[in-house]
Amino acid sequence: MSRLTQIVAGAGMACLLSSLAPRSSAESSPADFERCRAGSIDACYDAIRWRPSDPSLLSALGDAQLRANRPVDALRTYKRVAALAPNLPGVTGKIAAIESKLSAKRPPGNSPPRTASADTGKRYSNAAPETQSH
Repeated sequence: MSRLTQIVAGAGMACLLSSLAPRSSAESSPADFERCRAGSIDACYDAIRWRPSDPSLLSALGDAQLRANRPVDALRTYKRVAALAPNLPGVTGKIAAIESKLSAKRPPGNSPPRTASADTGKRYSNAAPETQSH
């Protein structure tokens, strides 16, 4: 290998390695945090990747998930916030509001709706003799 080829290969390898290196939290967090506060779920995930236990970032993610009409995800996120920072103001109220909204959407008794197969007593299973093909 010629000297020039070695230099080019070394430079290429250095570029590849530097592109794989993680960004510092100072590089990504402030801009991602502001975009997260504005409602960008992707920016929230980017910021949380660098600071996964930051209750304010997680709370902003929950707010963004609510704005995106994803209450189940928001509830899970707010519960994580409550576990990390139990005294953070407003989190318990957000959890209670989402839980009451979700429980209002469920049918009474929290049971799944009955289907025709449940009413007739028929079983549909791969193990049932009448459905086996061999």
